Amino acid sequence: MKEWISPVYAFFEPTPRIVEINGRRAHEFKCGARGCKTTIRQFLDKKDAKHVKSCWGNAALMAADDAKDANEVRTKIVTESFERKGKGKVTYSHRQHTRTEAKAEIVRWVSESLGPFKIIKDKGFQSLMKTGRPEYHIPSPTTVAHDVKLVFARTRQRIARMLQEYDGKMNFTTDGWTSMNHRALVAFSVHLEHQGVPLSFPLDIVEVATVQK
Repeated sequence: MKEWISPVYAFFEPTPRIVEINGRRAHEFKCGARGCKTTIRQFLDKKDAKHVKSCWGNAALMAADDAKDANEVRTKIVTESFERKGKGKVTYSHRQHTRTEAKAEIVRWVSESLGPFKIIKDKGFQSLMKTGRPEYHIPSPTTVAHDVKLVFARTRQRIARMLQEYDGKMNFTTDGWTSMNHRALVAFSVHLEHQGVPLSFPLDIVEVATVQK
């Protein structure tokens, strides 16, 4: 099995069956897609790639062509956390997250939902994540807090570099409001088009100083 390193093998279960068809022995690979019962016999050739295209999509197959081997495909392509298809429909990966991917997903979940870091220790969350897979790694609230700050710092650097190198027009806007605790705030945002997609980034939020008479 060490020789089975072609990227296309990543889309099938790692251990094949040895079967005999009409007096001929063959390796039988089962598709790794959830709910798919298709099996491919003999060596992985055009027929196998054709099934991968029908079950996983042409984009995944093309991406696999650029990978070094099957292991790279499994960790970087097949194990994508989720992808959006059609009208906002979310489809999930057929494979469990790796340790690194789990940390990244938790960082995104906590950030987008504005949840507290301590929610990681919630018994209900722990039960949902570990039932049936008690070995599943869940980082500590301290680790999540550290990762969120790290992602924020790197994202800020990336946006700054994008704006500095941007060859086009950018629009800047401001918006002011008063918070519920009677503090006056002003936000600064930038708007631009990147590869045909309109983007908006909040640059800063400052509190308006009060003048003492």
